[in-house]
Amino acid sequence: MNDTGFRRLVIGLLALNTFLLAAVLGGAGFYLYGGRNQVPSRLPLAGEQLPAQERKAFQTALADARREVRPVQLEARQARVEAAALLGKPELDAAALSDALRRAREAELAVRAAAEESAARFASGLSVEQRRRLADALIGREAPKTPATK
Repeated sequence: MNDTGFRRLVIGLLALNTFLLAAVLGGAGFYLYGGRNQVPSRLPLAGEQLPAQERKAFQTALADARREVRPVQLEARQARVEAAALLGKPELDAAALSDALRRAREAELAVRAAAEESAARFASGLSVEQRRRLADALIGREAPKTPATK
C-alpha cells in the first residue's frame, strides 16, 4: 500500500470512528435523559400536583384500573386491526367496517370510563386541598393555549 492509500484509509477510519462515537454518546444521552421528556396521559399528569406519596398511590390506582380492563383494550385493538383489514380488501364491506369501528370505539370508551372511575374513587379519599390541586391541573391541561406571536 502506498502513502496516499494509507492516508485515505486513516482519514476514513477517523471519520467512521467519529460517527460511531457520536452515535454511542447520543444513545447514552437518550438513555439517561430521554425518558423524562415523554408526555404522560392526562390523569397521571394531573397527579403530578399531588404530594409524592399520594401521587404514587394515584398512579398505582390508574395502573390497576388499566390492568383490569386489559382484555377490553385487546378487544379494541383487535377491532381496529379488523377494520384495517377490511379497508385493505379490494371490495369494501361498509357494514362490516362500520361494525368493527363501532366495537373499537365502544371498547376504547369503556377503557377510558374505567380509568376515570378509578380516578374518581381515588379522589374521594383526598383532602379538599389535594382535590383542588388535582382539579387545577386538569383545568390547566384543558385551558386554551394562546397562539404564538411572530
